[in-house]
Amino acid sequence: MTIEVRDHDPGWPSAARRAIEELAAALPGAVEHVGSTAVPGLAAKPVIDLMAATPALDAVLAVEDVLAGLGYHRLETGMRERLFYRRDGEPVAYHLHVVTEASWDTRNERLLRDHLLQEPADREAYGALKRELAAAGHDGDTYTRAKTALIQRMVDAARERRGLPRVDVWED
Repeated sequence: MTIEVRDHDPGWPSAARRAIEELAAALPGAVEHVGSTAVPGLAAKPVIDLMAATPALDAVLAVEDVLAGLGYHRLETGMRERLFYRRDGEPVAYHLHVVTEASWDTRNERLLRDHLLQEPADREAYGALKRELAAAGHDGDTYTRAKTALIQRMVDAARERRGLPRVDVWED
């Protein structure tokens, strides 16, 4: 499957807000818009990434029927301490990453988003890399892995600013 990277769509934040409002009744804890669509001016795939914090993952498993009613279906990713849901749709799809409140403040996705909001040069470099990789016709896994070195550098900088230890961006 070919990767599609688009110019930033000013409608993405409002689409994320609507999804967060829908999820608020179903999920215990905070939900935020993360990922490239959360960064104005950054080219992105048309996928709204959301991250939710919950006291315990079991609490979310208990309401999966409600999430399914909203169109979210859990996919197994092999990542520990995370649930992942996808909701297909047009013009955008949604990814919902659910993590524990204990890990919320140090999640790389949130740190990367904040870094990209604060660092225009890195935002430009990241957007250019994504466009280059998409134009080369890479599949999803190759596209994602080819971004790893740049993402790791940016996350390392964000973690260092906060006094946090380095963490590999590829979760086990």
